[in-house]
Amino acid sequence: MTHAQNNSKQQKSKELSGIENLIRATLKKHRSPFMLIRKCALRKQYERFRKCLPDVTPYYAIKANPDPRIIKTFVKLGASFDVASAAEMKLVLRLGASPSKIIFANTIKSGEDIEVARRRRVRLMTFDNEPELYKIAKHCPGARVLVRIKVANEGSQVELSLKFGADHDQAYFLLRKAKALGLVPTGVSFHVGSQSKNVENYLQALEVSANIFEESKKNGMPLKIMDIGGGFPIQHFDKEIGVNFERMASQIKKQMKELFDRKVKFIAEPGRFLAGPAGILVTQVIGRTFRNNKNYYYINDGIYGDFSGMVFDHCKYEFKTLRRGQTFLSTLAGPTCDSFDTLSINEEIPELYVGDVVYVKNIGAYSSASATPGFNGFPPAKIILV
Repeated sequence: MTHAQNNSKQQKSKELSGIENLIRATLKKHRSPFMLIRKCALRKQYERFRKCLPDVTPYYAIKANPDPRIIKTFVKLGASFDVASAAEMKLVLRLGASPSKIIFANTIKSGEDIEVARRRRVRLMTFDNEPELYKIAKHCPGARVLVRIKVANEGSQVELSLKFGADHDQAYFLLRKAKALGLVPTGVSFHVGSQSKNVENYLQALEVSANIFEESKKNGMPLKIMDIGGGFPIQHFDKEIGVNFERMASQIKKQMKELFDRKVKFIAEPGRFLAGPAGILVTQVIGRTFRNNKNYYYINDGIYGDFSGMVFDHCKYEFKTLRRGQTFLSTLAGPTCDSFDTLSINEEIPELYVGDVVYVKNIGAYSSASATPGFNGFPPAKIILV
């Protein structure tokens, strides 16, 4: 083992010890389940993004985790925000965000929500079809609009181009239509899909977008903003391979510099990348049995609660325990009366007893945000900012 590898191992061991001490201390004050959100991790991810992509302004996609304390943390850091509805818009404005730092990035919006944007002076929004332009022109005259194009989502955990995005050969014509309707054609946006480990998706999308910028410029309609969306991946497992944001960002940055004029403003919509690593979900065993020749444990949070990302986000998590010892192939299930509420049937974990802790790191995004409020009477985990 090299000196660097040894240092890395020691650092990870120290971090794990710190997390587990934090869990033990919090359990003395709060009942499980609870979600620990570490402010230091929110700050670290934000600063990491700014360092790796210094020319890209991050708009935190609050759908990843709209907890007010998270939003306030990012407001203080100077972040901008991506909202998908009037409710999300009102929330970030109430918590101190400036209207000029918000993008209404849902390509299909109700007329009522567009009216709210007009009244709240949120002028930047996306679209991907002509009927949407008529809606925006009616309810928010003079809005600045970005055309969202369909791009490759290969290797992404959730493919978003199945539902959103105009064909790139129609982008210029849509922008020209926007101008004819009295709107301000401002740029192009794309999204490569959630948890995208394939940097080629970004590189190809930037190339296609640059062609749209060039066509618009040639026809006297220069564009100002390039929105590279979200999808930036994080590690969900300690030894997960294929996730290297620094390397990915370096290639994206090079492509941006080669293809676009220096006057173009770049923005992005990271959600999972900013909030995911900050979250630690802490649960406890509430029942155990021996079934199908395996230990079978029931914990006090599940699919209908803060593990909802396993369904809606197609996410897999690494289950950890405070108890040490010989491991056995085991099943973990949630607390509800639905057998669908089964988290894993093949976990290698020590033998556990009622009251023992099972926790998951890197679960700050698309977990509590999509949890069902009280199915079977079980509330989602309490969020604790530390």
